[in-house]
Amino acid sequence: MNAPFPVDPLLSSRVRAGILDFLSDRGAADFTELAAVLALPNNSLSSHLQRLEGAAYIELRRGFLGRKPRTRIVLTPVGRRAWLAHLSRITDPA
Repeated sequence: MNAPFPVDPLLSSRVRAGILDFLSDRGAADFTELAAVLALPNNSLSSHLQRLEGAAYIELRRGFLGRKPRTRIVLTPVGRRAWLAHLSRITDPA
């Protein structure tokens, strides 16, 4: 049976769905905070973030907090729409 709307292949990953879910509540998060919440090693999180950034679902803002490097992950309007559409597809009983 064919689904009425195809599932977004980027969001079929538990990790990427978790990233957008976390960001949908907060709008943005620091890299270290996201890695801790999702219990992921940095290299794995970085790989998933690159895929989401390539689809314009998130924006990575790199800078410094004092002398410490800081990467802020921000959910874009495109990412929010994609996340809401994904939730709608997986929760719609039709």
